[in-house]
Amino acid sequence: MAQKKAFEVDGWLARPDPRISIVLLYGPDRGLVSERAKAFAAKTGLPLDDPFSVVRLEGSEVDRDEGRLLDEARTVPMFSDRRLLWVRNATGQKALADDVKALTAEPARDAIILIEAGDLKKGVGLRAVVEGADNAMALPCYADEARDIDTVIDDELRKAGMSMTLEARQALRRNLGGDRLASRGEIEKLIIYAHGQREIGLEEVRALSGDVSGASFDDAVDALLEGKVGDFDTAFTRHCQSGGPPFLVLSSAMRQLQQIQIMRGQMDSAGRNAASVVAGARPPVFFSRRKLVEKALERWSSDALSRALTRLQTAVLQTRRRPDLSVALARQALLGIAVESARLGQQR
Repeated sequence: MAQKKAFEVDGWLARPDPRISIVLLYGPDRGLVSERAKAFAAKTGLPLDDPFSVVRLEGSEVDRDEGRLLDEARTVPMFSDRRLLWVRNATGQKALADDVKALTAEPARDAIILIEAGDLKKGVGLRAVVEGADNAMALPCYADEARDIDTVIDDELRKAGMSMTLEARQALRRNLGGDRLASRGEIEKLIIYAHGQREIGLEEVRALSGDVSGASFDDAVDALLEGKVGDFDTAFTRHCQSGGPPFLVLSSAMRQLQQIQIMRGQMDSAGRNAASVVAGARPPVFFSRRKLVEKALERWSSDALSRALTRLQTAVLQTRRRPDLSVALARQALLGIAVESARLGQQR
């Protein structure tokens, strides 16, 4: 059987079998699937920014254009000895599974096929085809365990040239693990907050996470998501006048948008509607907020969410560098997102 257990995946990716020409990464942890796909792609040695060496396809695109993957796999490379065909957001589409089955029976001589997919059922469709082939490998990606989370924390701290106390690590670990992409986002946010320090302590972790639900400023963040500019400004001003740090509103807004970004990715990759994604969200969305989150999902595209998160990350760094202007800097960034949300709502 061409498959690995979850704990064996990183070891295989560190030393991929050169005889394998089809790699399927699948599972509920979208961020981990993406991260491991990038690691495998880098191992091929091909220039990933060269469109002649790397062909990027969407699973839905392959499904609509039957035989597309086969055609690409059998195309002779012009400027290299082989090509990488990188299929993203696959959901086990029949046309994709059929193309992969044909390539397991008659392997492409000049192509490596890399497929990123969601959670696939055992013994069905694409996963069954890959697991039953000699020249393919299926690699499951499930939510991080404690050991994996520590590895991710260490990786980000090493890149930043920082360290962390044991108490801070234990507190941070409790807030991570549901999705690799979200976990890295939380750690990066903490590193930005602690900019200028060599060691992150418990105080910084508590200041960042606080009440994870952001209960004390829910009104401000909810108004931002709904595009209610006046309501947002009122709630934000009330929070700051009561002595609340503006960074906590930035942090809460980032957390909410990151969760919405993950759910939006599920909508885009699986063709599901907002209500379905929100109903199945983990951790669950409180019933009283479901309609608000559904509207935000319908309103914000993945690209718009990425721009908003970049704006928030920049604002966090600016408030750390200029604490005397923290309220003004945070208000400017958050107001900009509230205005954008209102504009997107009017376009629907």
